[in-house]
Amino acid sequence: MTISVGDKLPELTLKECDSDGMNNVSTSEIFAGKKVVLFAVPGAFTGTCTNTHVPGYLQHRDAILAKGVDDIVVLAVNDGFIMSAWAAATGGEGKIRYLSDWDAAFSKAIGMDVDLSVATLGLRSQRYSMIVDDGVVTRINAGDKPGEAVIAGAETILEQL
Repeated sequence: MTISVGDKLPELTLKECDSDGMNNVSTSEIFAGKKVVLFAVPGAFTGTCTNTHVPGYLQHRDAILAKGVDDIVVLAVNDGFIMSAWAAATGGEGKIRYLSDWDAAFSKAIGMDVDLSVATLGLRSQRYSMIVDDGVVTRINAGDKPGEAVIAGAETILEQL
């Protein structure tokens, strides 16, 4: 079942890599008592994700935060070390949280997993964005065609805030 507006996000553990190494971070730590914009991508270092999706959120970061958002999170089914390297490569370190759904447990739990074996990527997350208020989804945007990041893009989220 795919997550819907009004649903509470499941309690799961994601990974985040920082200067101290790999850390476990629970979804309650990320979302409890906060307004968070979460966007997910099929893969770190992939074309659309790197050249369009993340740059849009970096470009509109200050405007999004000015709308009362506490944090912006990007999630991918990649390991935490890849996510950390991707944060550095995109200039997003310290601006956006790059979280690893390393085993796709989160993506599966919310029904946003997708098999991209045809593109040699295996099990991944669909491209989507959502606004989460205290762990509850208040907006969700999915349905971009391959190679696009419009529906799940930063400009869409900014209009919804």
